[in-house]
This record gives sequence, structure tokens and C-alpha cells, in this order.
Amino acid sequence: MAESRPSENLHSPLPLLVSTRNAHKVGEIRTILGPGFAVSDLSAIPDMPEVEETGTTFEENATLKAVAASLLFEGWVIADDSGIEVDALGGAPGVYSARYAGEKATDADNTAKLLADLGDNPHRTGRFRCVIVLARAGRKLAAFSGAVEGTILKATTGEGGFGYDPVFVPDGYTESFGQLPASTKNALSHRGQALQKLRDWRGWF
Repeated sequence: MAESRPSENLHSPLPLLVSTRNAHKVGEIRTILGPGFAVSDLSAIPDMPEVEETGTTFEENATLKAVAASLLFEGWVIADDSGIEVDALGGAPGVYSARYAGEKATDADNTAKLLADLGDNPHRTGRFRCVIVLARAGRKLAAFSGAVEGTILKATTGEGGFGYDPVFVPDGYTESFGQLPASTKNALSHRGQALQKLRDWRGWF
């Protein structure tokens, strides 16, 4: 018997809270998961305090965020922790990707610092990495990961995507994630890989 997915079993979408206030990330998750899920974000829990990301790995930070939100939300909760790892920088910014240029840094600030730190270094390999943790009622249920290898450009290109997308060219392509169509990016990306594993998880039913 073939394994079924939520979208094939439900008459209505499965409610799923994403423990984030990042509208770009939520929109991407909603698109990738498709109609089988009714995706919401932390606006559904207005009193939810900020979760301090004290973990040293993506999975640790995703777990902190997912479990905290699942204590205040009745249903399935996921949290995504992701970032870019640059080989020439010893894997930095890694888990600090969202705040590489400071706690209040914008995407542009973080990208500018990354390019400045790399300078003219010819060794520009790296990867996007993502871990998504699924939780419910204060308990971590599963973790799903994805990674995509690529090269860091010397300047931003394209207006699409978010975060470091405009300086990252995935292996096998000549355009950055900021230039590639969203459908292409979502099929290739670290987040797309992790979300596919989430959709295929055996524990939904």
C-alpha cells in the first residue's frame, strides 16, 4: 500500500503553525507545502514571547522555538532554523546567519558583512542548511533537514528570494537564488528538501 500524505487524506487542510514572524519564510513554507496544510504564523499567538536562540546548532534552535510555541498552540507546530555556511569563513555565519551583522540587522546588512568578510577570497564555496523541528503539546516529535551546495558571489544579483539568496548560486546553475524562479528555488533549496521530508512523515496519521 502506497504511503499517503496529509493532502491525500484530509477533506480540509491540516492546521500547522510556523513558529516565526518572518513573513517571507512563512510564505515560502506555505507555497512548498501546498494545499494540504493551513499554515499560520506567530500572529496566531500575539502574547508569545521571543524565544532566545541559545543553541549551537540549527536543530537545537529549531527545537527551542517549536517546543515553546507548541505549549501555547493546540495543534501541530514547526520551527525552521536555517542559514548559510561559508567554507572560507570556517562555516560562519551558520546559526548566526540572521544576526550576523547584529541583533537588529537587516538582510542587506548581513549580506554586506558576508561579502566584506570574504573580500576577494577566491574560495567561495558554501551551503544553505535548514533543520525543521515538529512539535506538539510541548514535545519534540521529529526533525527534518536539508542542504544545498553552491558558490558565494562577489555582489548581489536579482531581486527575488530573501536573506542571502541574491549572493548564492546553487551548484549546477549560473543564476543566484535571487534570480531563479521561485519554483526552481523551492525545488532545490535546503528548506524545500526539509519540508518534503516533513510532508512524507509517517506520524501524521
